Amino acid sequence: MAIDEIAASVQLNCYISDARYGSEYGLCTYLLKMREYFRWERGLGYSSIIDKDEVGEWLSEREELWKGLEEREFGAIKVGDKEFDPFNSERINAALNQYGLVYSGGIGKFGRPHFFLAELERRVDTPEYSLMVSGRELARDLTASPAMTRDRVIFVRRESVRQVLWETLESWRWHRPDNPLGRAFSCYEFDRDLDASLERMADDELRQVLLHERGECLAGDWLGEGWNSMLADLTHTPAELAARAVRDHLADCWVTLPETIESARVSSLHFFIGNLNAMRKTLYPGLRSAYDRWFEEGDIAIFKSVAGAGLEHWKSVARGMLKLHASEGRDAAVSILKLAEKSSL
Repeated sequence: MAIDEIAASVQLNCYISDARYGSEYGLCTYLLKMREYFRWERGLGYSSIIDKDEVGEWLSEREELWKGLEEREFGAIKVGDKEFDPFNSERINAALNQYGLVYSGGIGKFGRPHFFLAELERRVDTPEYSLMVSGRELARDLTASPAMTRDRVIFVRRESVRQVLWETLESWRWHRPDNPLGRAFSCYEFDRDLDASLERMADDELRQVLLHERGECLAGDWLGEGWNSMLADLTHTPAELAARAVRDHLADCWVTLPETIESARVSSLHFFIGNLNAMRKTLYPGLRSAYDRWFEEGDIAIFKSVAGAGLEHWKSVARGMLKLHASEGRDAAVSILKLAEKSSL
């Protein structure tokens, strides 16, 4: 089997996706992602110093490569003498897993297609889901999500987990504030041994990512296919961000928070709170309040009660969103956003 040819066909689809959607990022975010894309492509470690001129030249070449690809259709993935639709991850993995490879092709936030091909570290099949943990990545696009769940298959990307940790650490280091992220990083020895600390934290947060994706599976079963139809109609609206935040909170109150609290993994509790995006913090201010009380008073019970209350609350909000979409269809975005804004917990 020609692995290089498969990787090249996946990478071409990644280039097409990047050509269509890469410019949608803000300038600072785009430049940061491109720098890390360069690091990955050149196989550079996180402690390596990157030459700005070399990155600038590579960036110009990459943007030139993207020109004309925006209108190109995504190509089939050929494995042996068979060709597969690039979004049919199930059939592609059935052909690739036996060779120690894992593939994913799907639609992410804002309707952006994402693809990756990587070495398969391990696969675990359970009655509830299948888990595929990937190692070294052979093809990827600009946005490397640490995990995703599709059709009851959980994909967890070790390289992407490590990259997110690195980007978050580097951003925090600009001013080194005393905040949840800083407290999470202080549980490791980044100033003494960057690479080893990244590996240790990646192992810890890999478990956290899996917990969240398990929660996503439960939430997906409970929400049903109507939820995905709703998201498709909300694409590129603030209501999409609100709906995704509600589902994330539901998944975390169902699995992530209860199990993290039970494990008493302090670094992961800090990182969980520090890594909440703006929409999630806006909708769930009580979560930060519970964290502050735990940090100041050491009372972990407050986290348990907040998670318990959150599970039923976010179920109720999600039901309300689905009801609005059922009655208003594609015109439900404004109503759904208003529901989310008045349902903060």
